[in-house]
Amino acid sequence: MIDGAPLLADLAAGATDGIVLQTDEGLLPEGLNVSFKPIPSVIVMGMMLLFIVAGFMFKVADTDDMWVAGRSIGNIENGMAIGANWMSAATYLGVAATVAISGVYGLAYVVGWTTGYFILLIFMAAQMRRFGKYTAPDFVGDRFNSDTARALAAITTFLIGFVYALGQARGMGLVGMYILGDWSALTGGALSAYQTMMVVFMVITVGYLSLSGMLGATKNMVLQYVILIVAFLLGLLVTGWSAGYTTILPQLEYGMMIDGLAAEFSEPFAGGSYYLWIATCFSLVFGTCGLPHVLVRFYTVKNERVARWSCTWGLFFISLLYLSAPAFAAIGTALYGEEIGAVYGDPGMTGAAGDVLVVLAAQLAELPSWFVGFVAAGGIAAAVATTAGLFIAASSAISHDIYANIINEDATQRQQVLVGRLSIILIGLLTIVFAMNPQQPIAALVGFAFSLAAIVLFPMFFLGLWWENTNRPGALAGMTTGIVVWFIPMFNEGNFGLIDGGLGIDVIATWMPAIGSALIGTPIVFAVTIVVSLVTTEPPLETKQMVRQCHSPDPMPKDKTAADIVAEKNGSGNTPADD
Repeated sequence: MIDGAPLLADLAAGATDGIVLQTDEGLLPEGLNVSFKPIPSVIVMGMMLLFIVAGFMFKVADTDDMWVAGRSIGNIENGMAIGANWMSAATYLGVAATVAISGVYGLAYVVGWTTGYFILLIFMAAQMRRFGKYTAPDFVGDRFNSDTARALAAITTFLIGFVYALGQARGMGLVGMYILGDWSALTGGALSAYQTMMVVFMVITVGYLSLSGMLGATKNMVLQYVILIVAFLLGLLVTGWSAGYTTILPQLEYGMMIDGLAAEFSEPFAGGSYYLWIATCFSLVFGTCGLPHVLVRFYTVKNERVARWSCTWGLFFISLLYLSAPAFAAIGTALYGEEIGAVYGDPGMTGAAGDVLVVLAAQLAELPSWFVGFVAAGGIAAAVATTAGLFIAASSAISHDIYANIINEDATQRQQVLVGRLSIILIGLLTIVFAMNPQQPIAALVGFAFSLAAIVLFPMFFLGLWWENTNRPGALAGMTTGIVVWFIPMFNEGNFGLIDGGLGIDVIATWMPAIGSALIGTPIVFAVTIVVSLVTTEPPLETKQMVRQCHSPDPMPKDKTAADIVAEKNGSGNTPADD
């Protein structure tokens, strides 16, 4: 069994040898009651049925509804959708797991993910809405006048969605086992209990997304946020009270428990070095600002004012859970130590148990199975909500940015929607295949996606909005460099089986871990983009005018983009020119 304390740090540093989490046992977390539970099953299946019904009720017929929900979403509704879209299995399950297993190092996730929204609020939310496209690759393609840049951004978006979704699929499978039990017999033993549950919930998710598009997904995200936040906060309150650790405010009271927990929980950087903490935090902060499925939320509102308020409300809704996750980690760690065994050392808590610690803690507190099932349902709602946002962003990259803008410029709306639905099915199948045997905890899987977003896309968004002289050659050089830089630590650590055992180069593993590679990679991409832009021809005047329009104090109509306003002022047609 794995030494729990340095598990995530070892992952980040490239020590992936020997960390397959109970593959032969189907990723069965120790101590988890894997059995069919009637009432929790009714709760979860009723919830999934509700998602499918909502998707059908708001099913899409045109590209506006498919990709940006007709730009009709209000600020509080969009804030809740941002919260649900954001609070994935990595938040609902993974943050508590990371804090429990890696101690203070795990707080990098809380700090990084929260801080990123302040940067979004101040520097990007309103400006992205004023630019006014459908997708993140749309912004890159039109801002830098390049179909090649659009394609690179679309491929990156698809890759982010795929890597990020692996963590959500893992969460669905692990939590699903608690609720529905072991259904592996139905597959004739071909699939394990974990694999069966993961496939069941992923198929349902893909089914409703194929119908609903962004409009239905947004309506569902509001439902999902309500379910997950009530389940998490109520679960924390009741678990802490029932176990005798806290009373009314676990978020404040859990501090009194820390002295009774092991040094691995409370000693700074026992679960990861100071440098690793900084690197992880940096990647999460700027990865937040580069995630396509987050930025597209600002395209679903009618103007830049609503975009800013959406971001503010989203930060509030997110903070409700982030302020509570460390308390759940402390309570879950104490209960695990009392009821199951030593949390740290050899043997210790495995990553699989850590990833369901929120559910496991409620179970160990001897709460009724229906209540534990409700807590588990919140984890599934979180995973489904984020998967929805990821798949919509990834499918729009394929359908809108590659198919409609590069392959078939005369594509009808019906053709684009069809390709979008097929793209959702494709990424769903890929996720299912690669999530059959995930070799990293949820938080680590998500961390890889954040590093990619921070290295490749964030510099393009930030420079594209704030420096009008950023040009096509600079963007192409920067994005190409970023993709190469991101893959270096991934190859070095052998993640996803890219190289069996990895390259194992110690210098790269120490100073550029995959989970925090943006600390080195993002400045490199900024430098390459700026230098190449300075030594090559400036972008066209119309492009500079679009950037200025993103900062204009004049309000913009709901159905206008920066390019439309510039074209009207110049008395010309569409301004962006493709390479």
